[in-house]
Amino acid sequence: MSKPASLPITIWRDPLMWLACGFGTGAARFAPGTFGTLVALPFYYFLQPLAAWLYLAVVAVLFIIGIGLCAHAASKLKVHDHPGIVWDEVVGYLVTMFMAPSGWQWMLAGFALFRLFDIWKPWPIRLLDQRVAGGFGIMVDDLLAGIYAAGLLQLGVYLYSL
Repeated sequence: MSKPASLPITIWRDPLMWLACGFGTGAARFAPGTFGTLVALPFYYFLQPLAAWLYLAVVAVLFIIGIGLCAHAASKLKVHDHPGIVWDEVVGYLVTMFMAPSGWQWMLAGFALFRLFDIWKPWPIRLLDQRVAGGFGIMVDDLLAGIYAAGLLQLGVYLYSL
């Protein structure tokens, strides 16, 4: 399997591409998904104080927006899930951090767990990544990686509180 081409300079001119590519972080020469996930940290910082229902509503809206953003970017790049498309990582991290306690330690733990599941892609994440097309396909595997990471993070919170 050949490596996709780097992101074209046009991502800086197309606002939808710019968002889909994580404000340009998807253009990182290595680990664009990790750099893209860093974009989620300030989002989380501002969303964290919200009531749980409102936090989930905002993340759901970002997920729905992401379907269109990722479909647009994939169409422009002519690659189903180009590594430079990182909006899915932003939303996946926000899913991971749902109901997490405050503190940089939990943010870091959530970051590490989300990256682990996003890279490892245990069943059925890999299956979804390979078989579900379009913007929804790009978003759904990171949604599930975020759910897996959230489960482990909450287990860590529980064990830490014993």
